[in-house]
Amino acid sequence: MMSQAMRAVEGTATDALKVLVVDDSRMQRRILSAQLSRAGYEVIEAASAEEALRICAAQEPDIILSDWLMPGMSGIDFCRVFRRMERSAYGYFILLTSKTEKTDITLGLESGADDFLAKPTSADELRARLTAGERILRMERQLKEKNQMISSALAELQGLYDSVDRDLIEARKLQQSLVRERFRSFGSAQVSLLLRPSGHVGGDLVGFFPINARRVGLYGIDVAGHGIASALMTARISGYLSGVSPDQNVAMIQTELGLYDALPPAELAATLNRIVPREIRTDSYFTLIYADVDLVSGEVAMVQAGHPMPAVLRRDGRVEYLGSGGLPIGLIENAHYDTITTRLLPGDRLFLGSDGITEAASPDGSFLGDEGLKRILQAESHLRGPAFLDAVQGDLVAYAEAALADDVSAVFFEFDGPKRNAD
Repeated sequence: MMSQAMRAVEGTATDALKVLVVDDSRMQRRILSAQLSRAGYEVIEAASAEEALRICAAQEPDIILSDWLMPGMSGIDFCRVFRRMERSAYGYFILLTSKTEKTDITLGLESGADDFLAKPTSADELRARLTAGERILRMERQLKEKNQMISSALAELQGLYDSVDRDLIEARKLQQSLVRERFRSFGSAQVSLLLRPSGHVGGDLVGFFPINARRVGLYGIDVAGHGIASALMTARISGYLSGVSPDQNVAMIQTELGLYDALPPAELAATLNRIVPREIRTDSYFTLIYADVDLVSGEVAMVQAGHPMPAVLRRDGRVEYLGSGGLPIGLIENAHYDTITTRLLPGDRLFLGSDGITEAASPDGSFLGDEGLKRILQAESHLRGPAFLDAVQGDLVAYAEAALADDVSAVFFEFDGPKRNAD
């Protein structure tokens, strides 16, 4: 018989398992109880399955030794009811039986029994069956402890996630605040902005600033990557194109007369390509589209630095793409940039969109592309201002049939031409 010293080595003597012996034979119960007590188990006896169920409800024994054939409820029926009981831990169920047929064993296993012990009971075999039961219970308890540890760790991680999520929500508000105005009318023209990050925060930025009484600067920026790092860089770059303080805007220059003018677009791109890597000290880069628009004549001077091609939606419904690409800002030192020019006639509109629009993917992996964007611009041309941009965004989501995977941003400039005084 297993000694308490041996059980201590296995780590169970100090925490004795509770065994319930169920048999209508008083003699059989006493024999089993004596063997179990000497092995260090805490033993409880029941003369029937009905009594055993009451004990199980009150005390939750760890191991059940139950006779198969008993008056009233049989061991099989007892096992079925036992398995339906709510317990704090698993209970190991051993059936005592003289049945050896495979069909009987199958019935016992299907009823929820874990093991069988032949009658008359052999001390060695009893010890072996109990050892196997202890092993299962020990593994179950260890698994439960590990699950509790995992649950605790997950709860802690959820707390950290919730904290980060709250910070990101605030960061989103701060990033959105960089776009101080989403719409402005200049009388002869109007500007609308779209900024929709794919996550809480993103790497896109759009904006505009007055250059002087008749000119306005429009820009779109797309920092490589997504998430917090890109968002921080857009916040830093926004300071270079501030519309609040002209003396802090690198696009602005002051003439000898104290009036403000702006750098030519190509020169602005070269300036940003020179100062951004030096001042921000990052390996990241960004694309830029910048347009200097005359609100009276409709003349436009632009630079395209890795950004998608600007689109002109003519009054007659035609869509013209301008530019040929250009190098992103911060990618290659001393990169050369070209100025693109065009002229907007009254009723013409200029669309400066990020690659999150042209690279929107359908379920089969096809990109929207320039032709797809052209169709959307023409389809929504009856709309104006923010309503136009909302419709474009809706068309993108419909094309993707899902949430958009990339940040989406756009500047939409509508040129109506200078107002004529009535005679």
